[in-house]
Amino acid sequence: MILRPNRPRPQYDNQDLAALADDEAGRLGRFLRLVVLLVGIVAFWYAVIAVTGTPSFILPPPDAVFESLINDAGLLADNALTTISEILLGMVFGISIGCLTALWMTYSASVRRWMLPVLVASQAVPVYALAPVLVLWFGFGIWPKVVMATLIIYFPVTAAFFDGLRNTDRQWIDLARAMGASGSDILRYVRLPAALPALASGIRIAAATAPIGAIVGEWVGASAGLAHVMNLSKAQAEEPRMFAALVLIAVIAVGLFFAVDRFLSWAIPWRANST
Repeated sequence: MILRPNRPRPQYDNQDLAALADDEAGRLGRFLRLVVLLVGIVAFWYAVIAVTGTPSFILPPPDAVFESLINDAGLLADNALTTISEILLGMVFGISIGCLTALWMTYSASVRRWMLPVLVASQAVPVYALAPVLVLWFGFGIWPKVVMATLIIYFPVTAAFFDGLRNTDRQWIDLARAMGASGSDILRYVRLPAALPALASGIRIAAATAPIGAIVGEWVGASAGLAHVMNLSKAQAEEPRMFAALVLIAVIAVGLFFAVDRFLSWAIPWRANST
């Protein structure tokens, strides 16, 4: 007979048990809300068709769209990967360039005087109007869509991060200087942590708007992507497949937003969390 040492069992106090119970209740509540929302959308969809008598070539029923999601799964998955790649690359470039611009503007008054009017004026030109020009310059591949997503993301990230950097509490900066901190130390240990919550808000906006740039670019001209599938399906009178691509676009956009929000909640735990 082999005797094994008794392993200590984890001890939970009442607060830990209450926290675990609250977490489980929160997950169950989120799941139930998702189910109710999906059932409500499908029921409303059927109700609109039944009440208005809309023909299926204008508004196909949900079961036809679901059938297309299954039958055309390979086609939709391949093009969804293209759209996701465009969105993620646009986010990487837009967030990186936006953060560098905000840092540059924070530490250079001359750059700030020149860049602020340019940033504001750039928002007066609709980014969607640039889509045909970008297709003309870069062709029908992935890069016009990446540039579109980057342009849409760039401004909110730059503005949010710049506000966070310049609104850092002056007392913290003065205290760091009194303790002998250098400019790089103040940036690393004071300004950046204080500005990250503002940057997180800009990134959340970027996650919500990045799909717009990619989809608009695909609509204007593309050889792959979910919007390209929608264009082809419309031309071929394949309305269920067109709506199936639209459903996937919505799922990608919502999933990206909540994935980014969850990551930011983990990466920036001192950020105010309202969820």
